[in-house]
Amino acid sequence: MKRVITYGTFDVLHYGHINLLKRARALGDYLIVVLSSDEFNKVKNKTSYYTYEQRKIILEACRYVDLVIPEYDWEQKVDDVQKYQADIFVMGDDWKGQFDFLKEYCEVVYLPRTPDVCSTKTKKYLKQKDS
Repeated sequence: MKRVITYGTFDVLHYGHINLLKRARALGDYLIVVLSSDEFNKVKNKTSYYTYEQRKIILEACRYVDLVIPEYDWEQKVDDVQKYQADIFVMGDDWKGQFDFLKEYCEVVYLPRTPDVCSTKTKKYLKQKDS
């Protein structure tokens, strides 16, 4: 079985997220999503619309996702890859080169982002609509 692992906040889930998850899952047989915890989001100066538990429930409902685990810090990636025996690490291509250090442990793939969609734009639109 080929295991794929990816990371993210996955706040305000949109079709760009689904495309990324679908393409990541197509690279293997089992997809692990490491979801930023609320505490880690604070460290990154990010605010999520939904809590970790709510985002986890949403991701677990996605047919491409097999397992959702929490991300607590930047440094846990090597441990996660080893612990969950990941064969492939996947991130969006806006992170290209940032995770090449993982090539010692698994294949690293950067997938193109879906054009014209992002959580930040979606949250701004929703905020304007509520005003």
